[in-house]
Amino acid sequence: MTQAQATDTHPGELADVPGWFPPLDQMLFTWFLDQQKKAGIKGDLLELGVYMGKSAILLGHHLQDGELFTVCDLFEGDAPDEANKAESSKSYASLTQQAFERNYLSFHDTLPTVITGPSSLVDEKVAPDTCRFIHIDASHLYEHVHGDIGAAHDILLPEGIVVLDDFRSEHTPGVSVAAWEAVLNRGLRPICLSTQKMYATWGDPEPLQEELLEMLRQRSDVGLSVQEAAGHRLIRTRSRGMKPPPSPPSRHSVEPVAAPAPAPRVAESAAARPARPAPSRARRLAKDLLPPVITRAVRRARAKRS
Repeated sequence: MTQAQATDTHPGELADVPGWFPPLDQMLFTWFLDQQKKAGIKGDLLELGVYMGKSAILLGHHLQDGELFTVCDLFEGDAPDEANKAESSKSYASLTQQAFERNYLSFHDTLPTVITGPSSLVDEKVAPDTCRFIHIDASHLYEHVHGDIGAAHDILLPEGIVVLDDFRSEHTPGVSVAAWEAVLNRGLRPICLSTQKMYATWGDPEPLQEELLEMLRQRSDVGLSVQEAAGHRLIRTRSRGMKPPPSPPSRHSVEPVAAPAPAPRVAESAAARPARPAPSRARRLAKDLLPPVITRAVRRARAKRS
C-alpha cells in the first residue's frame, strides 16, 4: 500500500479526497446502504478509521432522518501500544483531525460524532444494537482487529452489515487472520468479497446475496464468481474498468469554463466584394484601335516585368 498524499486544498469532488476507496467498493457501499433503505431498515452508521474522510463522506450521504453517524480515529493522538504507534507513524503520519473535518465539511453541513482515540473506545461510546452499517478500517494488527470485530458484533443490529477492509492484502495478515477466524468461530457470515473488503453479517446473508447476484449479473464492469468454503457461499467480485458511482459534488466544486466558440466564418459573396472601377474612355479607345498583334506584345512585355 502506498501512502496517499494529503492536500491543503478543499476537494471539489470525492475523487479529490486522498485515500484508498476503489470504485467497486464505492458501488457496493452505495448498493448495500440503498438496499437497507428500501427494506425500511433504520439504524446508525459507524466507521473505525477514517483517514482523510473519503468513505466517511459517502456514508454521510446515506444518513436517514434520526440516524447518527460516528467515526473513530487516532488522528494525532497517542496509540495504545508500541506496535500500533509504529503502524500509525509509518502509514498515517499526514493524518490530522483538521484535514478530515475540512474534507468532510466540504460535502456536508455538520460533522459526524468524532471519537479521537483508539477503536477500543467505541463500545463505551456507542450503544449496543444501534447500528445498521459498520466499516472497520482502523489498525491492521490482529489484536486490534479482533477487538473491533467483537465490538461490531455487539453494536450491530441483527440484520446489520459489517465491512472489513484489507482482509486479503499481503501487508495486513493480522486482518486476514481476524476476519476468517470470525467467520469460522464467531458466527460472522460473508455476503461478498471485493478485491479489498469483506462484506458480512451476523444475520442471514442469503436474501441479500440473491439480490446482489441479480444486480451484479447485469453489469459488464464487474468480474463475478461464486465459491463454497467451510459451508459459506462466497461471492467474489472484481472491477473490470468500473467507474465510480455518481456522488454529489462539494460546496467548493467549480464548473469547468467552456472555451468560447470560434466566430463563424462568413463566405464573401460577390455582392460584398468592391466592384472594379470601370475602364476609362481612353483605355477603351486604345483597346479598340490597337491591332491584336500589338495588344498581345504589350501583354507579353507586362508579364516579363512582373
